[in-house]
Amino acid sequence: MAIIEVVKYDGPPGIFAWKYPNQELGTWTQLIVNESQEAILFKGGQALDSFTAGRHTLSTANIPILSNIVNLPFGGKSPFTAEVWYVNKTNSMNVKWGTSSPLQLQDPKYKIMISVRSFGQFGVKIDDPRKFLLKLVGTLPQFDHETLISYFRGLLMSNINELISSYLVHKQISILEINAYVAEISKHIQGRLASAFLDNGIELNNFYIDSINIPEDDPATIRLKEALAKKAEMDIIGFTYQQERGFDTMEEAAGNPGNLGVGMMNTGMGLGLGMGFAGPAMDMVNRMTRGMNLDSGTTVIRQEQRSCSKCGVMNPVEGRFCSGCGQALGGNPLGSPSANKIKCFECGHELNAGAKFCPGCGNPYRPCPSCKADNPEGAASCVSCGKEMPKACGKCGTMVAPGVKFCPHCGDSMVIKCSGCGHELKAGQKFCAECGTKAG
Repeated sequence: MAIIEVVKYDGPPGIFAWKYPNQELGTWTQLIVNESQEAILFKGGQALDSFTAGRHTLSTANIPILSNIVNLPFGGKSPFTAEVWYVNKTNSMNVKWGTSSPLQLQDPKYKIMISVRSFGQFGVKIDDPRKFLLKLVGTLPQFDHETLISYFRGLLMSNINELISSYLVHKQISILEINAYVAEISKHIQGRLASAFLDNGIELNNFYIDSINIPEDDPATIRLKEALAKKAEMDIIGFTYQQERGFDTMEEAAGNPGNLGVGMMNTGMGLGLGMGFAGPAMDMVNRMTRGMNLDSGTTVIRQEQRSCSKCGVMNPVEGRFCSGCGQALGGNPLGSPSANKIKCFECGHELNAGAKFCPGCGNPYRPCPSCKADNPEGAASCVSCGKEMPKACGKCGTMVAPGVKFCPHCGDSMVIKCSGCGHELKAGQKFCAECGTKAG
């Protein structure tokens, strides 16, 4: 094979190292090295003489290490064989990386396993060409971006997996929120990888995560996003999940009136009413039970109500005074109970003389001592005449007439006092007139 007269770089652009395809050289061969390149002669697997940018003659004076190995005569023209490697030392800023398959991570916020993909790029520069060729290149004809990624893929993926997981745990965030921290994670990964790259003669200039994303078709992701969307909708409306389920059950019961009682028990109404559910729930119950057959043959017609302008308590339209505060409601359209038949406060059914329960809805008859009108449970004032209603003794439960200060059954005091200042409170009073403490 003919001796090569001139050796110059003829490799593809954008690669880190390239081997000249011919090894037949001579002491008169010209070696051309471009700017930002370094050429190294190899013989028998050993890295020998190196050359920086310029035009070099491979005379024995310029290749002292190789000359000693192959015993070239000094000053003469002699052929020899050797590999010539070119190493590009320019900054390569667009080495792209990505997860070939999704990483399996547990979301610490929602406790589900989610598949995660990530991709980005980093920038490198060959810092020590000799070390780089000896440790990474070996017998390859060239070394490009893909080869670099394949060498460091395991190191990349293990660090990315570990750091993303640790950020999720330490920040107590969902994987759906992780993209807010990609800059921090990128810096940490660069710090972790820099020493490993440098051990192989490569300087890691930067490292970027462009995105951490979740496959849209992942079943766990779909369920999580649907749940979050539902939660956001209920937060806007003002319902909790339990309340939403309660409404669903009541609507189902409305379509099957015969099973309404069972449906109500299944919703756990007792718990819901004690947790801010009473307002919307009772409103829905009132609307659904109006004209509904609750048991065998009994029809309840809910009496229309109006709210007190002072305290907001709902009262029947027939009432003249608020059952919560005693405020006048602006007249009695249907007249007083003395002029009309006594009607049930709950359903408006007529009550017979001496009745203890309403024949329409079964609610207890709670008569006013003055006008005999039926009143809601716990009413401080009669809805019809506004007079003070009897109240239950807090100790034994006996109904005590208005104005009586001690229970005739157990002797317990019936006077309501402010918990803040001890001032006596009147029936229906919601705040203390002396200190403003809420009556409890």
